Amino acid sequence: MRPSPTTLKRNASARSLVVKAMAHPTRLLIMERLTHGEQCVNELTHLAGCDVTTLSKHLAVMKKAGLLVCEKRGVSVYYQIACPCFGEFFRCIDLITTSRSARISCAC
Repeated sequence: MRPSPTTLKRNASARSLVVKAMAHPTRLLIMERLTHGEQCVNELTHLAGCDVTTLSKHLAVMKKAGLLVCEKRGVSVYYQIACPCFGEFFRCIDLITTSRSARISCAC
């Protein structure tokens, strides 16, 4: 059964919020690192090469979109990807960016 136009529009709107939350090189860098396991804010700050305030804003956008979950342990906050299959999404993007053909073969 095909989804109704209303359902398609609702899904597109919800998906756009997630895609917009990722649409920054620093956020994609953070997501890439988190595909390899959780990281604390200090580690992510060092990776991103920005101050804690800027990184916190990026993390807040990503968390609000549902991309990340966090856990406070003592004075440190650890982040991880909410959806474990995100690495597959990166592999699909990499296929698109490196493919020279009009049709892409995907292993997913």
